[in-house]
Amino acid sequence: MFLNDNFLLTTDMAQQLFHEHAKHMPIIDYHCHLDPKEIYENKPFQNLTAAWLYGDHYKWRLMRANGIPESHITGDASDYDKFVSWAKTVPKIIGNPLYSWTHLELRRFFGINELLNEESAPRIWEEVNQKLATDPFKRRNIIKNANVKIICTTDDPADDLSYHQALKKEEQDFKVLPTFRPDKALNIDAKGFKEWIQKLEQVVGTTITSYSELVMALKARVDFFHDNGCRLSDHALDVLRYQASNLQLVERVFAKRLAGEDLSQDEITMYRTELLSSLIGFYYEKDWTMQLHLHAYRNNNTPMFEKLGPDTGYDGINDLSITEALSKLLDQAECRQGLPKTILYSLNPKDYPALLALMGCYQKDTPGKIQLGSGWWYNDTRSGMRQQLTMFADNSVLSNFVGMLTDSRSFLSYTRHEYFRRVLCELVGEWVARGEAPNDITLLGQMVDDISYNNASEYFGFNLC
Repeated sequence: MFLNDNFLLTTDMAQQLFHEHAKHMPIIDYHCHLDPKEIYENKPFQNLTAAWLYGDHYKWRLMRANGIPESHITGDASDYDKFVSWAKTVPKIIGNPLYSWTHLELRRFFGINELLNEESAPRIWEEVNQKLATDPFKRRNIIKNANVKIICTTDDPADDLSYHQALKKEEQDFKVLPTFRPDKALNIDAKGFKEWIQKLEQVVGTTITSYSELVMALKARVDFFHDNGCRLSDHALDVLRYQASNLQLVERVFAKRLAGEDLSQDEITMYRTELLSSLIGFYYEKDWTMQLHLHAYRNNNTPMFEKLGPDTGYDGINDLSITEALSKLLDQAECRQGLPKTILYSLNPKDYPALLALMGCYQKDTPGKIQLGSGWWYNDTRSGMRQQLTMFADNSVLSNFVGMLTDSRSFLSYTRHEYFRRVLCELVGEWVARGEAPNDITLLGQMVDDISYNNASEYFGFNLC
């Protein structure tokens, strides 16, 4: 039966693990793209399209693949017409995880068990919109009702974190913590780099006319973020290159960029290598966890990028080599001061064996110090999660895994944690059925509890009191 209590749970052990353990664990969503301002202001959603389709490029890609015109995806069609366009698409995506996620969200948040299609769309639209207008469906209550205890947003070093500070004073049921994301500091070749430097100058209250001053400013922001509860950094390293340099050369590169001169690829790589290495040192000093998101291939389809901008569903998977540059980066950190706790995500699953082998070279002192990040983006499907879990188990210590995250801009995406936990229990139950793991609910239940929640709490050093 579709999405019954035991969906995906194909063995007795899987069912026992999920219902007695994973199902009841709270959620630590340690990487997402929710706006802390939206959480703080706690306004009701205007309608289901606003809650469900705005900014969701997972759904947008499927709608495009189904021939829906762009006017009914990101264009000027009404919110109702956009919702109906999604409803027309849903019956055709059986086998895609969004078919399950869509109906899970309707069931878990709104109590709607009806299948979404063009015929049911008007009824579901009316029923959900009536609920969204009530207090239990404001943003903070959605978070609370999903049993979320920690949310880590994604924040630029120049952000003032005012909404995090306000939430800390007002909100008692869950925490919203910042994550340090210095991509704009690293992307020296990007349009707007000089303007971003000026913004950073404003928040630190000093001029930044040299590379050394930039590093000092970023160190001040790391301190500020730490004082505001930050315990993680994050980096989008779509193409990872490494080139050793020295301070004098990097100062020259930085000065050239501020003067408006073009940089060579070697100069860009030297700058990025040196700055990232300095940041890694700051993370180590603070006992932060560093997240490296690798091998996205962004902003394909030039006409649509020019029309809609980034993060609109036109990103793909990079297939360049990864081992040499990453090994040199990690090794430099280990030689300088030490490597912080690190989570390695790749959008390309062919990188998993290389990442896992490299991880084992730098494990030290902390259980699961170097992690293979959860199935990310194109890999957060059932098969992608199973592949990530299986390869992690084959090559490292799965019981130390810090588990799932949403990586989402949607307040309704917390069912992805349930989906992941079911996949985890399904896989462990299969190991028991084949005699690869003992039929021991105490032993396996502890492992499921740890992966679902406990490891993340301890690994990131969150104070849940």
